[in-house]
Amino acid sequence: MFRAAVRLSVSGARSLTWTRLGCTAPLAQRCYSHGGKQETDEEFDARWVNYFNKADIDAWELRKGMNTLIGYDLVPEPKILDAALRACRGLDDLASAIRILEAVKVRGGRNK
Repeated sequence: MFRAAVRLSVSGARSLTWTRLGCTAPLAQRCYSHGGKQETDEEFDARWVNYFNKADIDAWELRKGMNTLIGYDLVPEPKILDAALRACRGLDDLASAIRILEAVKVRGGRNK
């Protein structure tokens, strides 16, 4: 009984090593840039100002926009922050306004 179990485990181990050595999956090639038009800084700023100046923006869209904007690893321009804070004022959402200011403080770094 023990001999049969060892024989099966050895053949199973051989098949595992064979599949690792013999069959390697091809590496996937990723293309991150789609070759499209690059967005200028002015277009980027205008897009976000228009996003936050929408008349029908709700709290979820405001949070989604700020999460996306903060995820870009940049400090937003003052006109974008102005539009976002005005959207917070229109929604009467003090917590989001404080979160925006804290995110800018973290992104801006220390002032020495």
